[in-house]
Amino acid sequence: MFKFGWGQDIGIDLGTATVIAYIKGKGIVLREPSVVAVDNNTGEVVAVGIEARRMLGRTPGNIVATRPLRDGVISDYTVTEKMLKYFIKKVGDKTLFAPRIMICIPSRVTEVEKKAVIDAATNAGARKVYLIEEPIAAAIGAGIDISKPCGNMVVDIGGGTTDIAVISLGGSVVSTSIKVAGDKFDEYLIKYIKKKYNLAIGERTAEDLKVNVGCVYPKIQDVEMEVRGRDLTTGLPTTVTIHSSEMLVALQEPANMIVDAVHSVLEKTPPELAADISDKGIYMTGGGCLIDGLDKLLKERTGINVMIAQDAVSCVALGTGKALDNLDYLDDKARR
Repeated sequence: MFKFGWGQDIGIDLGTATVIAYIKGKGIVLREPSVVAVDNNTGEVVAVGIEARRMLGRTPGNIVATRPLRDGVISDYTVTEKMLKYFIKKVGDKTLFAPRIMICIPSRVTEVEKKAVIDAATNAGARKVYLIEEPIAAAIGAGIDISKPCGNMVVDIGGGTTDIAVISLGGSVVSTSIKVAGDKFDEYLIKYIKKKYNLAIGERTAEDLKVNVGCVYPKIQDVEMEVRGRDLTTGLPTTVTIHSSEMLVALQEPANMIVDAVHSVLEKTPPELAADISDKGIYMTGGGCLIDGLDKLLKERTGINVMIAQDAVSCVALGTGKALDNLDYLDDKARR
């Protein structure tokens, strides 16, 4: 039944690396980097999303291209608010009514961090803001029926955080969130190349390297990629060739941190649910899980089957979108 006077419902995966928006009835309508370019002299936003990402590391003194979210939480409140306002305006319909928005957050955020997300979305134009935990949204998006009394384990590796949860009857039984994910892999690559080749590379180059030749489990065939950067001795641009076998060395530590976190959640899981996970396997979601060999490493270390969700990058946004169907129920419950 159509209710006159309500704006549309929007689900937002407010990621450290990417913002994905889902509109009820339309599906995913926006997927852009969470980067904002601001003019320091006027405080005005120069560019947001794809356009701003192109400016990373390439701006004049007065313009700063930044990522307002770090480690899954808001690090620059004002810029996050401006970014949300831009994205909501971009995807929103032209009605006079503000939308209801559901935003997903890491599973272990503080009340202060939750309030920052709610305030930023409200000031950006939301009529009402709802929060959903990332692992639960990821599980819904991966097509897992979380309403049943049986254990499902989800490992959601985003840009800033890895969220691990054992879900049963629609809620997290055991969960943890660690600040080791896609960005941390990039950091380790930058450090490794600086140490081994005395070469400085930027975040974008590190990400390209990770996507193209990065791996955390030995590859059958060694692949290589040319990387350009600044030689720290001469100060001149230089090109070096990086092999996937080197990536294995560079990325081993952050990969082990993620595997150890999964191991510690399994140790705290009640026996009945642990048996369910052993039967069903572990589901991996998020863009960070696509790094070559992470599923094999996790399977080798836990002895449990590991499955990468079909549309791993969009799982959280899809789950947030599906959860929009319950907003009327949540509102009725709140009224009662």
